[in-house]
Amino acid sequence: MSKTNCGCVPQRDGEPAINDLPTESPYTSLQVGYSSTVERVAEELRRALFEGELAPGTPLREIALAEQIGVSRSTIREALGSLVAEGLASRAPNRGVTVNELNPDDVRDVCRARVALEVAGVRRWDLAAESQHDAVRAALADFTRVAGSRADTSTLTAAHLAIHRALVGLTGSDRLLAVADGLGAEVRLALAHVDRMRRNAREQVVSHRDLVLLLEAGQIEAAVAELEHHLAGAQRSMLEAIHEPPRRRDAPS
Repeated sequence: MSKTNCGCVPQRDGEPAINDLPTESPYTSLQVGYSSTVERVAEELRRALFEGELAPGTPLREIALAEQIGVSRSTIREALGSLVAEGLASRAPNRGVTVNELNPDDVRDVCRARVALEVAGVRRWDLAAESQHDAVRAALADFTRVAGSRADTSTLTAAHLAIHRALVGLTGSDRLLAVADGLGAEVRLALAHVDRMRRNAREQVVSHRDLVLLLEAGQIEAAVAELEHHLAGAQRSMLEAIHEPPRRRDAPS
């Protein structure tokens, strides 16, 4: 049996009154803006980490960061949560959040995973789609361009790692790409310190170009050997950076 609501609109039994129906929130756009602020803060913190302005082991204090950046502590807290989720920072009871410090075992484990993923991609070069080949070529071209510019270390390292991600992409597996992306933050943080220390971007371009030329020529096993040699060198450089970090420019020589 139906009844009327306010004497004018029919209402069936069990239905909510029209005045009780949810209305569109006027605050929806504010939530989008807030999320954007969190991401912008997280991106600025990532930049500082990758540029070495925030060294491994540096405490990330909510109050100090909020005052410096000019945002709320809750925004800082969420941004720090993103860094923790990405493996760039760690949260410990009574210590708060600190920039991650990779120890030698961490470096070896990350590099072992990189070898497994990237070699799997290289071995599938002949089976990969042309679009996946093009992704490798495009990443190499971009790295070559960035290395020849005055790009900062963060941009250079990102372009460098894009080549290695494209190699994993040759597997055609979205799951393996997801694993590579999961390692990406740790690798980028470690390589950022290495790239600042060795400053050999042009040599890195030549090394990656040689690898791609071997693939284009169908010399897969030679390409695997070149990649393993390259990644072994990266591991050595990372371990050296951990044991003897680069000196600050204003430090005495």
